[in-house]
Amino acid sequence: MRHLSVDLPPMDNAEIIREAVSQVSDLRAQQAANPPLKAAVQAVKSFQSRRFAGTYADLLAGGSFQAAARFFLDELYCDKDFTERDSQFGRIAGALQAVFPQQVVGTAVSLAQLHARTEELDHAMADHWCSHASASSATLSEAARYRLAWQAVGQRDQREGQLTAVQDLGRELARLTRLPGLRMMLKMMRRPAQLAGLASLQAFLESGFDTFAEMSKRQKASEVFLAIVAERETALLALLFDGDPVACETQLTRTLGLAR
Repeated sequence: MRHLSVDLPPMDNAEIIREAVSQVSDLRAQQAANPPLKAAVQAVKSFQSRRFAGTYADLLAGGSFQAAARFFLDELYCDKDFTERDSQFGRIAGALQAVFPQQVVGTAVSLAQLHARTEELDHAMADHWCSHASASSATLSEAARYRLAWQAVGQRDQREGQLTAVQDLGRELARLTRLPGLRMMLKMMRRPAQLAGLASLQAFLESGFDTFAEMSKRQKASEVFLAIVAERETALLALLFDGDPVACETQLTRTLGLAR
């Protein structure tokens, strides 16, 4: 019997954002009902934020990429609680295209999807972190516990996709800086965005725009910065998935020591 293929209509931007926020909300509900799991999620996020700060300590200390490294740390690799922002984001997803210039709506969608992917991976690691809580695991170093949780979750393709999404988001922000008049348009959107409950997204877009606009004053600076991130994060992925356990934990511990 021959089966006819059915082409489903693609989701619009509002649907994509609502789905991403819904995924994150479901995870948060599970964490709220399980305090040890919630604490483990925060522990994983804290470790990752400090790890990023250590990996890029040289850039964060000063120089031409300091602002970009700080933006990535504060907005993409941080341990902030984004519950309120996500709630607002989901409620007014349909207003995005009415409030923001069309050029930046795609960036908002990318941010929502990256956020959902990150939350799912962090939740999975935290679940392992909790399930292996015991007297013996309590004697493990923080780096060892992190490595074990990482390897138990696996999903290398998802990890590589997460890094690709971070890179793509950076390129999108760099592209926005090349659109004439967009900075002024974003400034004009502050009040409408605030009224629509999109102040957090507005702040992210303005901060990202200004960060990459400043780098764009130097030829290929954005490309160089993103290449540095790709190189270091790819090396970390290889270490966590394929590296010798002792070497991996030693490197992670050293990196944490560099964090400020």
